[in-house]
Formats: sequence, C-alpha cells, structure tokens
Amino acid sequence: MALVDVIKYDGGPDIFAWKYPNDELGTWTQLIVAETQEALLFKGGQALDLFGPGRHTLETANIPLLNKIVNLPFGGDSPFKAEVWFVNKVASLDVKWGTPTPVQLQDPKYKIVVPVRSYGQFGVQVADSRKFLLKLIGTLPVFDKETLVRYFRGLYLTKVKDAISSYLVHKNVGILEINAYLEELSGFLQERLAPTLEEYGISLLNFFVNDISVPEDDPAVVQLKAALAKRAEMDIVGYNYTQERTFDTLEGAATNPGSMQSGLLGAGLGLGMGAGMGGMMGGQFANLSQAMNPMEGTKPCPKCKSPMPQNGRFCSVCGYDTQQEDGGDRHTITCSNCGHQYPDTVKFCPQCGEAYNPCPYCRADLPEGATTCPQCGRPLPKPCPHCGALIESEDAKFCPQCGQPLTRTCPNCHTQIQDGCKFCPECGTKLTD
Repeated sequence: MALVDVIKYDGGPDIFAWKYPNDELGTWTQLIVAETQEALLFKGGQALDLFGPGRHTLETANIPLLNKIVNLPFGGDSPFKAEVWFVNKVASLDVKWGTPTPVQLQDPKYKIVVPVRSYGQFGVQVADSRKFLLKLIGTLPVFDKETLVRYFRGLYLTKVKDAISSYLVHKNVGILEINAYLEELSGFLQERLAPTLEEYGISLLNFFVNDISVPEDDPAVVQLKAALAKRAEMDIVGYNYTQERTFDTLEGAATNPGSMQSGLLGAGLGLGMGAGMGGMMGGQFANLSQAMNPMEGTKPCPKCKSPMPQNGRFCSVCGYDTQQEDGGDRHTITCSNCGHQYPDTVKFCPQCGEAYNPCPYCRADLPEGATTCPQCGRPLPKPCPHCGALIESEDAKFCPQCGQPLTRTCPNCHTQIQDGCKFCPECGTKLTD
C-alpha cells in the first residue's frame, strides 16, 4: 500500500475541479491547498471534510468527520482509502458561448423569416464547493470550461432565443437593428441565468452578448438588404417607387423598335397591348403623357415652388400640405434623435436613419419609450399585456380586445398598479375609482 507524503493541486488553469489520482492516503500525509482553492475529502462516495487554503496534516485528529466512519485499529497510524477533490475558485471571465446552428426568427418589421446567430462570453466562479461537486461532478475525473459550456448549453441557448425574440416582437426592433440593444440583452440574460447556476454552486459574474448576426448569403437577408438600399436611394434622390416604375416604363417604350413614329403614341400603344386590355391603355397613356410633360396639369408648391399634380394635396419634394390653413410647417417632422427636419411622408430620418415613430394624434416623432407625446402632451396608447392590442383610454379596466383585467397607472409617479388598490405602493397617492 503506497503512502502519500504530499497532496497538492496539479491541474491546469482552466479546470474548475480536479481529482487527486491516488486514493490511498496515509496518516501524516500533507495536504497543501492554494489560496484560491478548496479541497474536499470523500469516503465511500460521501462528502466529508472541507479544507481551506493552507497546509493540513491528514490524521484522525484533523479530520473529525472521517474519524466517525473509519475504524483505525492501530492507534490512528493506519492508512485509509479516500478521495481528494480540489476546487479552483478563481474567477473565470472568458468562458465562450455561441449558437451552433442559426435560430429561425421572424422580423417583426418586414415579416420575413431570417436565420439568426449569436455568440459571446460569460464569467463564472465556484461559490459553494460542496454543492458544486455533489451536483455536477459525479464520476468525472476533471471538470473544465468545455464541460461547463456543454452542461449548460441547453439552458443558455433557450434563454438567448427567448430574449432575442422578446426584443424583436415586443420592442418592434428589426433584425438588422438588434445589435443596438446588446447591452440590454446582456443584462437581461444575466438576470435570467444567474439563479439556475446558483443552484449548482456557481456564481455568474457577468454575461455578454458580443454579436447577433444573420448569414450574408441567405436569400431572405439578401433580398431585405437590397430593398432597404433601394429605399435609401429613393429617399436621397427624392422620388418614390411609383415614379421609378414610370421612368422604367418610359425608357422601355422609348427603346421599343416596333413603336410608331410618335414616341408617345408608341409607348401608349405598347403598354396597352402588353396589358391586353383596351380600357387600361387609355389610363396608361394619360399617365405617360403627364410624366413626359411634367408641367402640364400641375401647380407650383406654395412652399418650395416645385411642380405637383393639380389635384394633389401633398408636395412630393417638401411634403407641404396644401390644404392646411396656417401655411406653416405643421407636417414637417423634427427627428427626436438628431433634430433634423423632414416631411412626414418618409419612414426614416434622411440624416441619421432613425425610424419615424409618429404620434397617433399630432404625428410628431416620438422618442423610444415615450409614454406621452412631447409635442401635444397627450398620453400615448398602451399595449394590453395579454394580447398586445392598443388601448387609448387610461381609465379602461379591461382590454376591449381580449377582456383581460388591466393594471392601473398612478397619476403622480406613473407606477403600474393592480386593480383594487386604493393607494399607490410607490408614492402613497390616493387613487380614485
């Protein structure tokens, strides 16, 4: 029977738990535990004494729990069989995680399904050595970072998919804009994952989402990016999709070798024959005639003097409403992000690219998370927490869409309060029925 003189940790830096290979221990064996470690003694599969940093002599007097179950007939000098586990309690901040395959999610803005990948890293530290060894180790000789990631892959993948889906749906964030919310997602995921890891004696120090991406060669992603690039080009040049199609049609008609001597008549007849309907030809001919003679049947915009249709209400260049009486800029929007002014006919700010979020009452651009309009001061409709339907009335106690009871808002501090409360639990304001 071999006598072990000195027992100390001999594992790598990325190992959380390491088992000493020899289980035959003699009395007076020296157990050396480093400052950032703890050692746990096992006998017959039962966890016994826990040793902190320092030098410990393994004799009966120093291991009281072992002394209760081991009969030493030779005055405490007999060797005995036991296992020694070392637990590394150094904080490990570079544990990598990632989604092995893309997660299929629907973009809430453009209603297309795109594959999403995500990766990052997190930091952990063993907080309870006994709980960590008993719940996770089992018969493994070593427990390292790869084992930790493999054990908890199902947990973090489920939480990550749920978090990204929640931000896409509830915050109405496009998949190409989700990287602006990485810090919020990281904090949200740390709060969700920490309680589960704590059950296994592990403290989650941090959790970072470094990137959320979509494959560049995916057909849906390629189509979406092409459409967004085309819309940005139209906003910069100053024309819309209908006008572009008219230009394409005119160009095609002008290069038609079978057209008649009159280019305009040939374009009109060519479009009529292509449509296969005589009645449609007249309307297309009129549209082409107007497009080729832009000043015919038009009027100047009162604001920017650009030509606009005689019966048109809004100027296609500056967005001026010809029916407004004050002659001001009531329909000129000020971007809540950069302060740039643009017409309310566009969907994105041409200066910073921020999405136009109109107030349902005065059409002012609302900052993200606003509960009242900064322009008109009216409270904004709030979504039902059960079905998502917008509810305009602040006094509504039940959702008109699904009938579920709603929470109330304190008129003083705007805290959400369950129905039935007579006083606000946050500021103490008395609530009226």
